[in-house]
Amino acid sequence: MDTNCLPKMDMTDNTTGCCPKFNPAGWDGRNLHFENKPFVRAKTRSLLHFPLNMGKVISRVQRHIEDAGVQDPEGYLVLSRDLSHAEAEHFFAVTGGVPNEEMTEITGDFITRVFEGPYRRAKDWMHDMEVAAEASGKNAGRIFMFYTTCPKCVRAYGKNYVIGVAEVS
Repeated sequence: MDTNCLPKMDMTDNTTGCCPKFNPAGWDGRNLHFENKPFVRAKTRSLLHFPLNMGKVISRVQRHIEDAGVQDPEGYLVLSRDLSHAEAEHFFAVTGGVPNEEMTEITGDFITRVFEGPYRRAKDWMHDMEVAAEASGKNAGRIFMFYTTCPKCVRAYGKNYVIGVAEVS
């Protein structure tokens, strides 16, 4: 298992000018190993788990990542999870530091599963990630969702791929 590597993405397949069209090949059943992998950490506000300022926060962070020149040219990864009914956190994978943003590093082993469907199914997918971890003989720790495409681009592309990413031990 390669350290700090993600499945490659075709960043040029982008007819919307926003999110590239996501191809789930290589993401299902993947084992990821991160060792001090740099991420930008950002928080968003929610109301009963419904995001209130996600678009604004993600746009700001993405702009800062691009300005810093630390977006991986072969793909992207944003790990999201609810901290409560009123707050969520998001980890943006980067290749280096980003001024004016909170930086952190993630170390650990993770498993992935590909899901397709509406965002409201995230609770079911979290349960599926716990089951997948147990089936592999591991314990699930933090469980993240990688929402590969924004709602506008989901409508344009016709598919809503979400990657479950579970930290395992």
